[in-house]
Amino acid sequence: MNYEETLEKIHSFQTFGSRLGLERMEVLLKLLGNPEERMKVIHVAGTNGKGSVCRYLTSVLSENGYKVGLYTSPYLERFTERIEFDGQEIGEEDLIRCAALVFEKVEEMLALGLESPTEFELVTAIAFVFFSQMPMDILVLEVGLGGRGDSTNVIRRPLVSVITSISFDHTDVLGETLKEIAMEKAGIIKEGCPVVSSAGDEEVKQVFRRVAAEKNALFLESSSAEISGIEILPEGCRFHVKIAETERDISLGMLGRHQIENGVLALCVIELLEKENIIKTSPEGVQSGMEKARHKGRLEVLRKEPLLIIDGAHNEGGAEALAAVLREQFAGRKTLLVLGVLADKKIHRILYAFRDLEVDLAATEPDNPRKLSAEDLSAKIRATGRECVFFGGREEIFDYVEKSMSRYELILFSGSLYLIGKVRERFKNENQ
Repeated sequence: MNYEETLEKIHSFQTFGSRLGLERMEVLLKLLGNPEERMKVIHVAGTNGKGSVCRYLTSVLSENGYKVGLYTSPYLERFTERIEFDGQEIGEEDLIRCAALVFEKVEEMLALGLESPTEFELVTAIAFVFFSQMPMDILVLEVGLGGRGDSTNVIRRPLVSVITSISFDHTDVLGETLKEIAMEKAGIIKEGCPVVSSAGDEEVKQVFRRVAAEKNALFLESSSAEISGIEILPEGCRFHVKIAETERDISLGMLGRHQIENGVLALCVIELLEKENIIKTSPEGVQSGMEKARHKGRLEVLRKEPLLIIDGAHNEGGAEALAAVLREQFAGRKTLLVLGVLADKKIHRILYAFRDLEVDLAATEPDNPRKLSAEDLSAKIRATGRECVFFGGREEIFDYVEKSMSRYELILFSGSLYLIGKVRERFKNENQ
């Protein structure tokens, strides 16, 4: 089986849908010899910011000499982006080899009359097999959906559980209230394993505190860090932070004031692991790692003249963070905001976050069966009293943007990562 055939077979498991629960994953991993049990894991959940936090942690650990695995989802351009080791994506031959082993065990499951794993469970198992074969010190493991029933939650003894901010997303699965969503996220808290969170909502924090107490787990809040001297810069930000007795001057290379919250959360995790003698870092290594960290598709600049930015703000929290950046850093610029979203999102919440932005709007659609059509999105935007043009075809919206560049100082694509990946693929070679 070659690389394309391997990907085709992996994607064929989409037919089994997205089903939370650990039973299938536990059986599959047992057949594989439970490779995950031999790993030191930082487990990261949350609604917004978890991808950035994973990048900060990976970059800091790497800069301090550790061999780090990173598992994230979804991918933007290449499937192999999801599985990284020591700064490199999994190679095609490694993916073929690890997938073949997992396929073999899936056949054994089916022969026993057991339920088939989902695509995400299959990919997670492939990642665990790959990482178990690498000289890996630490794995930074991002939750796919929720926490309690996510396939990554087979990790029984993480070094630390990390929970970022909580907002409304996947409410059909995780719950309609922040408290319900928080309960799902809190499922990654394990007996006696420390937890660090940046959640700001008091009701959400109460959920985490209670679950942590029930699990005899130390619970730390990154809001206890003292932050001062904030400077918002065109290329990122700078600030001074004091965590316990440690003080640092930090520069971040990711755009947006919200990245300070993500960065401080990562620093709190580093401080905890250092205090417990799990890792050893240098001040220079921490500073360098934080500054070098990048997260593709999140307020990523693809072009400078005119400024072309992509951002996967696909839920309420992401849209609010993006709107705040536009107000603080790009106010007064003639801006075109291109939106494309999935139909199962809380569209009204996303549009409400953009309600007072002085921007021109264009609607398009992601390359995904769950898409909200460009015409329907445009109608929803017009219902809020805003003007909006719409383009269903990808080439149509790209042509419109190309022809509009002379009229705008900033062009911003936002919404579904299925859209953002295609935009990045189209414009990344023009990055100046």
